[in-house]
Amino acid sequence: MASSTLRLSSSSSCSRKINAVIHVPKLPKVIPYFSIPKIPTKKPVEELNLRDGFKRIVPVEKISTAPTHDKSPNSNAIAATTQLYAILEAVADRVEMHANIGKQRENWNTLLLNSVNMITLTAATMAGAAAIGGAGMPLLALKLSSTLLYSAATGMLLVMNKIQPSQLAEEQRNATRLFKQIQTQIQTTLALGSPSKEDVKSVMEKVLATDKAYPLPLLGAMLDKFPATFEPSVWWPSNQQLQKKNKSSQGKQRGQNINGWSEEMEVEMREIIEVVKRKDIEDYERLGNLVLKINKVLAIAGPLLTGIAAVGSAFVGNGSWAAVVAVAAGALGSAVNAFEHGGQVGMVFEMYRNCAGFFQLLQESIESTLEERDLEKRENGELFEINVALKLGRSLSNLRQLARKSASSRMDGTAIDEFTSKLF
Repeated sequence: MASSTLRLSSSSSCSRKINAVIHVPKLPKVIPYFSIPKIPTKKPVEELNLRDGFKRIVPVEKISTAPTHDKSPNSNAIAATTQLYAILEAVADRVEMHANIGKQRENWNTLLLNSVNMITLTAATMAGAAAIGGAGMPLLALKLSSTLLYSAATGMLLVMNKIQPSQLAEEQRNATRLFKQIQTQIQTTLALGSPSKEDVKSVMEKVLATDKAYPLPLLGAMLDKFPATFEPSVWWPSNQQLQKKNKSSQGKQRGQNINGWSEEMEVEMREIIEVVKRKDIEDYERLGNLVLKINKVLAIAGPLLTGIAAVGSAFVGNGSWAAVVAVAAGALGSAVNAFEHGGQVGMVFEMYRNCAGFFQLLQESIESTLEERDLEKRENGELFEINVALKLGRSLSNLRQLARKSASSRMDGTAIDEFTSKLF
């Protein structure tokens, strides 16, 4: 009885265990919740097209016939940006090059001036010593040395007066400043973004015009240091004049304030042009011609005096006048040379050329802007007025006051007693 009871209990416990195993709750199905990745059906070229952001898909079979000149909308801007960066590198190289050569030619002026003056004064001293108590071989040695030194000084002065080292140094300083301006303009254009082919063309023309205005070599391309008449420097492209539009558009826009321009502002700019032409440009042309004449006289007088001194030193001992001529002419030649190259008369002449060119460029830029009939195509009027005022060293109110003063003086028939520029 007990054994049967144990069997039943064991069998029931086994059945419970089996049931427990059988009735374990089933896990939820996970597989349906995951999607098997599909194999891409697009062709490789279509994949690349979509990845690059193109909306149009180029079939594989039409790759060979697809046009190769299709470009994104910004491709022209990218090409212009690349070209501007290339020009920027060339301009930076020119800035460094003109700065180095300017320092070199400034050293030329100092070294040649000191050398010629020392040679001249030494030759004059030898001529005086020969006249005092020389006889025989000592007299011959002093005469020969003095003549050779005077001849060397004459030759060096001829070369020095021909190239005008102080003027050469000023040319390179101006070229350095102008190329730095172009460099800044390129950087501003790149910072604003989306440059165009016209920007590249304009910058190229400015670079080439500056190269022509201030050449580096001395032989063949050097500027004439003694022209027949004074002429301003021209470092901007000659084709800056805008094409004239028909006058009907100007008549429609007269009296309106469009793009910062008004009739009063146009009248103001025309008065500024009149003052620039009657006062500034005329004054710098007068001063430039005066300095040119002085420089020509000095350039001839210096070698002439040292040449006379060389001839006089050769006859020292044959009469008292020979020694007087040798010493006096040598001293005068040294003084003339010191005044011409120590005073840097050539540099002053080049400075006047540059100032006259500045005012001529200002006149042409205002005239070309006013000749544009379409006001929308002009530079913003308020910005243009600010630029003109800054170039002349004036405030806006002072600039407008000058324009009113010019208009009243022309109506009264009197000459205005004020220059446009407050800078120079």
